[in-house]
Amino acid sequence: MAIIRTMHAEDIPQVQDVARKSWNATYEGIIPMEIQEKFLNTAYNDERMKQRLERSHLFVAEIDSNIVGFANFSPVNDEGKAELGAIYLYPEYQGNGVGSALLQKGINELDGVKGIYVNVEKDNKIGKSFYDAKGFQMLKEFDDVFEGYTLKTVRMVLSV
Repeated sequence: MAIIRTMHAEDIPQVQDVARKSWNATYEGIIPMEIQEKFLNTAYNDERMKQRLERSHLFVAEIDSNIVGFANFSPVNDEGKAELGAIYLYPEYQGNGVGSALLQKGINELDGVKGIYVNVEKDNKIGKSFYDAKGFQMLKEFDDVFEGYTLKTVRMVLSV
């Protein structure tokens, strides 16, 4: 079973690897590779990861001392709302309860959270199925221009 803990600065290289491999596997055939790379190089560079550590809640899933997944939650706002900005796992660890444990850690650790919001690409069947299974409700669908590429995005919320 995975150990879920708060992320530390020394975890950054492993988290970057999880993000890259998870994104590449998830979005193959959905988002062109050059757009994926541009996003990953911006959103998960060392400086942005340090900012995330300082400004948000990051949790990692560890199996046999190796990080196999992570989740990134925003701080809870005055209305009790938080964003789930990322929940990524190595593909071979999906479907084994690791993502559920990461989500539960966020629910347990975010003081005063009443709703967790997430945007998921409509064609991301794995992600969409995960959120549906966890009780997230669809709020709306919209076009999201991402690095010059239009995605069909679904906005969802989990009431806590």
